Amino acid sequence: MDLPLRPLDESGFGAVVDADLAIHAERLAPQLAAALHQHRLLIVPRQHLTHADLLTVASCFGTVDTSVDRRYAVGGFPGLTVISNIVEDGKHIGIYDGDNEEEWHADNSFKPQLTSATMLYSAITPQRGGETRFADATRAYADLPPAVRQRIEPMRAVHSIEQLGALQSQASGGQSSIAAGSLAASPEVVHPLVLTHPVTGARSMLLGSMVISSITTLAEQDSRTLLEELLEHTTSAPYVYSHRWEQGDLVVWDNLATLHTASPCDSSRHRRLLYRAAVR
Repeated sequence: MDLPLRPLDESGFGAVVDADLAIHAERLAPQLAAALHQHRLLIVPRQHLTHADLLTVASCFGTVDTSVDRRYAVGGFPGLTVISNIVEDGKHIGIYDGDNEEEWHADNSFKPQLTSATMLYSAITPQRGGETRFADATRAYADLPPAVRQRIEPMRAVHSIEQLGALQSQASGGQSSIAAGSLAASPEVVHPLVLTHPVTGARSMLLGSMVISSITTLAEQDSRTLLEELLEHTTSAPYVYSHRWEQGDLVVWDNLATLHTASPCDSSRHRRLLYRAAVR
């Protein structure tokens, strides 16, 4: 069976997969992985997936990461977590960082081993807001002036979960799932500012609007200025796709080649529930 694939546009960033992954995921696994490496973002609409199905699909792209925030883990399905703005018995049932959360990042960059791909599945979809925006950090890097690429290629950046929690809390009136989570005590880690993809060999920028505290070789102000300039370039319109969720949508992205962010959603009017799995 060939993978039914439709690129989103002529840029090559993103493609729609028309297949029932509850039935065909395992036989399509090599083609799904290849498509993800080629397009960096896959959208699979109209799915009806159980928790077990979600882990099966995630395993098509690598080894499922079971080191997750225990508060929001789905019992009996290691590596599956809940993302939601829904409150039950006075507590959020899933990861929630405020209605107005906007934080460009690559998932789990505060861990020593980078996440290679992430998957989200929409179970309850808001009628308004809550889009996820994706930035093509690979093409954005390729479009930088050669002198800028040469300057940043050897640089390394410090990723701090402590800073991430503090800045999330400031931005959302004290709300931060990271700050009180089971991973909150993780030490700082250092990653290259420019990644070389282990499969495709393509170069991309590993950025984060809140998680990166500094570039190791620059003074604080110079570091902040450069990071802001690179992030502004990478998340500008030519490189961004905004996904408007529909119930049953499954979206998978190459975490070594893209950045993403949530967008505002009024939790008092629009409920949102997704399941997430990440792979190494």
